[in-house]
Amino acid sequence: MAGNTQGGGITHDEWRAALDERFGRELRERFEGARVAVCGLGGLGSNVAIALARSGVGVLDLYDFDCVDISNLNRQQYEVSQLGMPKTEALPANLARIAPFCQVNAVNMRITEDDVPGLFADVDVVCECFDNPEAKAMLVQGVLESYPGKPLVAASGMAGISTANSIRTRKVGRSLYLCGDGKSDVADGLGLVSSRVLACAAHEAHMVLRLLAGETDA
Repeated sequence: MAGNTQGGGITHDEWRAALDERFGRELRERFEGARVAVCGLGGLGSNVAIALARSGVGVLDLYDFDCVDISNLNRQQYEVSQLGMPKTEALPANLARIAPFCQVNAVNMRITEDDVPGLFADVDVVCECFDNPEAKAMLVQGVLESYPGKPLVAASGMAGISTANSIRTRKVGRSLYLCGDGKSDVADGLGLVSSRVLACAAHEAHMVLRLLAGETDA
């Protein structure tokens, strides 16, 4: 995706100029020079990836092992025509139409604790977007241990239909940022509603952008 023209004849210079109008050149260049890992491409990760790509983040490393299912369509950024496709194929295809100059490296894999030390050395921010509590804990612990000081944005609590105003971003320790209400859980019988999941994903994406901009407070 590195050519000078992509999608409908838009040039890279035109893309940059449009972002310069929104952010200013300095911030646009920070975003363009950044590399972010998004782990999990479900309701959180698919929305986070799109927000980061739209904002001009230069490189996205995407990780997931699942395929698009009909149960995903109420909150994840996939299409009916993509049912059955690996998410690591479907999401890059969607991103190519949305933000054609973003370099997307998609890996179809289930991340284990043994993988973490070798995955994220070259990224600026790691974004945890898993939907399994054990996988979330594994990734957070692994990143904090393997990459001390590397910014890690994670999520905890976004289920149900209660107010989205309870979703917030907190800084925990030196480099961990937690987004969500910190309480709700699908295991409690609360469903995942698109708008509330999207609110949490927006918190994650915005915190990533703030970190890339040099802002370290939540």
